[in-house]
Amino acid sequence: MHGQSRLSLGSSSVVTTSTSSPPSSPPSSPRFRHVRTRKAMSTVTTSSTTTSMHKPKKLFSFTEGLLYFLVSTVFRRRGVLLFAPLLYISGMLMYMGTLTLEGSVNGVHGPSSQLPLLGSLYRTPQVFENLWPFMQNDGVGNSSNALMTAWNPKLRQSWKPCVNWSNSVTGFSEVRGSNGFFIIEANGGLNQQRISICDAVAVARLLNATLVIPMFHLNSVWRDSSKFGEIFDEEFFIYALRNNVRIVKELPEDILERFDHNISNIVNLRIKAWSSPTYYLQKVLPKLLQLGAVRIAPFSNRLAHSVRSNIQDLRCLANYEALRFSQPIRTLAEKMVDRMISNSSISGGKYVSVHLRFEEDMVAFSCCIYDGGEEEKHEMDIAREKGWRGKFRKNGRVIKPGVIRMDGKCPLTPLEVGLMLRGMGFDNTTSVYVAAGKIYRAERYMAPLRQLFPLLATKETLASQEELAPFKGYSSRLAALDYTVCLHSEVFVTTQGGNFPHFLMGHRRYLYGGHAKTINPDKRKLALLFDSPDIRWEHFKRQMQDMLHHSHLKGNEVRKPSSSLYTFPMPDCMCKQDEAGSADGNRTVAG
Repeated sequence: MHGQSRLSLGSSSVVTTSTSSPPSSPPSSPRFRHVRTRKAMSTVTTSSTTTSMHKPKKLFSFTEGLLYFLVSTVFRRRGVLLFAPLLYISGMLMYMGTLTLEGSVNGVHGPSSQLPLLGSLYRTPQVFENLWPFMQNDGVGNSSNALMTAWNPKLRQSWKPCVNWSNSVTGFSEVRGSNGFFIIEANGGLNQQRISICDAVAVARLLNATLVIPMFHLNSVWRDSSKFGEIFDEEFFIYALRNNVRIVKELPEDILERFDHNISNIVNLRIKAWSSPTYYLQKVLPKLLQLGAVRIAPFSNRLAHSVRSNIQDLRCLANYEALRFSQPIRTLAEKMVDRMISNSSISGGKYVSVHLRFEEDMVAFSCCIYDGGEEEKHEMDIAREKGWRGKFRKNGRVIKPGVIRMDGKCPLTPLEVGLMLRGMGFDNTTSVYVAAGKIYRAERYMAPLRQLFPLLATKETLASQEELAPFKGYSSRLAALDYTVCLHSEVFVTTQGGNFPHFLMGHRRYLYGGHAKTINPDKRKLALLFDSPDIRWEHFKRQMQDMLHHSHLKGNEVRKPSSSLYTFPMPDCMCKQDEAGSADGNRTVAG
């Protein structure tokens, strides 16, 4: 897994209602307004009795009164900078609490007469209908494809995998004995399990413990009963880490006898999330020395992001070098990559991969509204109840799909991904691989994406039924196939976040000179653009190309203290190209 070849690693406006009143004059300076207000007070006071006989007094709501008080205070004391945060907060409270974007989850607007704000509705099909003729004519006779120009080499920093292994040049047989056996249970999906495995390697070294090959928790969502060796190459994992951590496949007989051959009898330590190395040394190590074996289940995200460099080194080695997929997964995944390259001959073997999170459970969890109607509402209600048992029906819980959409938290539909890519300059000769589970209403929602990109593939079209048969019913193994095909694409598109794209972005940085080569769209901006049915093609293209450029600039970010090295491997796992030569020779190499 050294990246020597592609397969060496297993402004839009808000709609307002019109009135017959003429437009008001521009507001004058607060200073002059304040003077006029004082002069007018006497007139208002002397005539207040007469006026009150003919005109009812206006009652202010609490929110209006609060806003009036803040504004008047600002103008009276000229403390604009001091009160600006309060004004912002009160404005947001008014927006979130008093503006009605929709009255219910089924897409029917509430009794308010206010029109929905821009970006709160799903109008992408209308945008597509408007822009499709222009997309068909755009680029005719022009051989330019964004696949060839997406990443500008001049804007990249050149990094290279390099970790100093000088502290572990001898085998573990020559160092002091183990303090005991360390057992963990990796929970979640494929990449959450990766976090647990890599962190367990680091903690085992920290405690000078013998790591037992991690067990996998049978997740109620993923429902994958696979064991470690069925997803990852177990022998290679042990070999690659042999000079750093002792690893055994199972507990020895004498330890099992001590616990009546029942691992559940081994004390399960409850460790808080993101615990520091000091915490492990003070709380876990004494128990390990006392009992000879300790267990932590679940173990996901139980080690802090920022730890000393030798602990980070073990995370780097485990994730980017030692963890490779099992032979059956690698064999089929490599065939799928070869087929994608062959299908992309027009673009020199380059293709786009998209992680599409438009499965039924993701759509239901988001509480977003798409085409709407009673059928969609009924399906989503059933899915929410099945997956989360009343979580979305708790008293006091208010769901505002429009606010969710405007905040960029709705999963992108296949059509929205297609429009975005066409706007960025990826034409209809682009090969696109879609990594996904079972797409919600696939026949309906995938059709326009295929119309935009005829050379579209999934694992079901790229591999035969016979080839996929051993993986059916094992979601983590299927995800491993998707992961590999996405890893080697020229462009990777993430649409909804999660461990899958975060790990891929980090792995791609590790492979491609520190650059993720990933499109991470601004979904708030997209919500506004897709809510504009009359948007002009040239304007849409300009916005999309700006978004692509922004993703390019963010591609080679360096890890911050609060960030994960599984997403940002620089500088912990990589160093600048001109500095890498001396350290490169110390990397672990195993066939």
